[in-house]
Amino acid sequence: METIDWSIVLLYLVLTMGLGLYLSRKAASSMVDFFVSGRSLPWWLAGISMAATTFSIDTPLYIAGVVGNRGIAGNWEWWNFGISHLVMVYIFARMWRRSEVITDAELTEIRYGGDMAAILRGVKAFIFAVPINCIAIGYAMLAMVKVIEALEIWQNFGIPEDANYIKLLTVIGVSIFVLIYAGLAGLWGVVSTDFFQFFLALLGALIVAIFALNEVGGIHSLVEKVPQVTDKDILSFFPLTFSTDGGALIEFSKIAGISASTFFAYLFIQWWSWRRSDGGGEFVQRFAAAKNEGEAEKAAWIFNIMHYIVRTWPWIIVALAALVIYPNLQDREFGYPKLMLDFLPPGILGLVVASLVAAFMSTVSTSINWGASFITNDLYRRFFSPNADQRELVLVGRISSVIVTALGATAAFFAQDVATVFRLVIIIGTGSGLILVLRWFWWRVNAAAELSAIVGSFLVGCLTTLVPAFKITDFGMRVMFVSAVVTILWVSVMLLTPPESDTTLDNFYQRVQPGGMGWKRQRERTGISPAQNLGKDIMRSIAAILLLFGSMLAIGGFLLLQSLTGWICLTIAVISGFWLRQLNKRVVLPMPRPGLEDEEWSYTNSRK
Repeated sequence: METIDWSIVLLYLVLTMGLGLYLSRKAASSMVDFFVSGRSLPWWLAGISMAATTFSIDTPLYIAGVVGNRGIAGNWEWWNFGISHLVMVYIFARMWRRSEVITDAELTEIRYGGDMAAILRGVKAFIFAVPINCIAIGYAMLAMVKVIEALEIWQNFGIPEDANYIKLLTVIGVSIFVLIYAGLAGLWGVVSTDFFQFFLALLGALIVAIFALNEVGGIHSLVEKVPQVTDKDILSFFPLTFSTDGGALIEFSKIAGISASTFFAYLFIQWWSWRRSDGGGEFVQRFAAAKNEGEAEKAAWIFNIMHYIVRTWPWIIVALAALVIYPNLQDREFGYPKLMLDFLPPGILGLVVASLVAAFMSTVSTSINWGASFITNDLYRRFFSPNADQRELVLVGRISSVIVTALGATAAFFAQDVATVFRLVIIIGTGSGLILVLRWFWWRVNAAAELSAIVGSFLVGCLTTLVPAFKITDFGMRVMFVSAVVTILWVSVMLLTPPESDTTLDNFYQRVQPGGMGWKRQRERTGISPAQNLGKDIMRSIAAILLLFGSMLAIGGFLLLQSLTGWICLTIAVISGFWLRQLNKRVVLPMPRPGLEDEEWSYTNSRK
């Protein structure tokens, strides 16, 4: 990197820090302002912030590793979450907003009652804020470490070339900077800078993709060269082949980078079994911060468009180019930063490095703020100081940010590769997803069952990943095993323990007003109709899923010269788009005709 590159990066850092300091005054007035922006975020800002949160510096490195080692089909490891993210749009976003919580752990004492609900809230807050969240921060920091190692920044300052020493300095440096920025500004600072960081990060990904394509000779040359450097079916969107020898019409590709069990787990289990199956996690903050229910739903849609349709293919193009240009690269995750260093001219390199810093900042600042919200709202205020004033809570939030950052930095120092840590984050949250969905729609789910699911998924996930005696090597088999064990556990606990009280269930139903048959008794007792048409929302979710994946794969099909795939997926997208449009049309009730009695009009209108 030359002087102009350093100047661009420094300018970005100064502007970001200045905005954080400016918005720190807005965050200091109350805990609601600090963690959910006073519930006043517009949909476009909330949605872009969600997209920025899921685009970290680790993402392009992770996808370079996935495509290089497992092919394009390996991206179903994160594509599958698009199913739950579309379900989130139509089924959960509005209910989260109506709940008016600050964290998803807070929901437990609205949905459940008694001491068990309090225990669940505390345990959930601790597990999500400390081990799970800090591991996630750790792999984002690890990606930052890899970029800094590739740029050889410390060597430019005469620092000894000791890998652990350099890693330690890097982790400490990025931790201090991001802590000052996220700890001062609260969620207002996070989402405001997220908007600019997202588009800067997206611009950086597009620049790298354009230069990488130019180096390999264009898209036609790229598609021709990929099969020459590997024996895996890298270019296939699905690890399937169509048989023409009279055997099975469709069979699993023998040279795919992922196993049949893993692909099955991605499509049919992982998206509903994971701990964010109901839209939980950092997204709850954005829903809670939105102005109203409609804004929360639109925010969820803009996130899905940006995350899956807009960003997917620049990353994959860069990963394929890195595979061709560096066929013998041992760590595929280094392909992205190597392309930057080798082919970007001065100035452009600084802009792209700034874009990666932006991606890093947007994700880690959100994770720090989210983890601190659990510690402040669900541990400190709930169990230690219920009468704490707002000034004290904001101070605790900032101290909590320091704790979360320090633990995340520790995880980054000991981690080795991004993909492995990403899978660990997935597996320790697998198994609890089904009960998190059912608690919204079935009165019988109780606090003891959810507690056993949360703790069980964390323990079984750790055992099958980290303990050699219990380790399951095949990731798909691991997902299926953890899901099955945890489901058996929480169902057993639920059947052996009493349900929640009628008062607790009625209060939850009145507040959230979910649809479905699972709340029939509560509807009869309260006399309140549901605010949700669950059947219609399920159909809208299916149409939206087909529209999203049809659009995403159509773009990829045409881009990578797989025209048959492109036309099939485009057709699916168009048909499902018209279907979704019809489902979204509101029924306008006719006005009563003059002279028609109210009761007669009411009956006639209901028949119509």
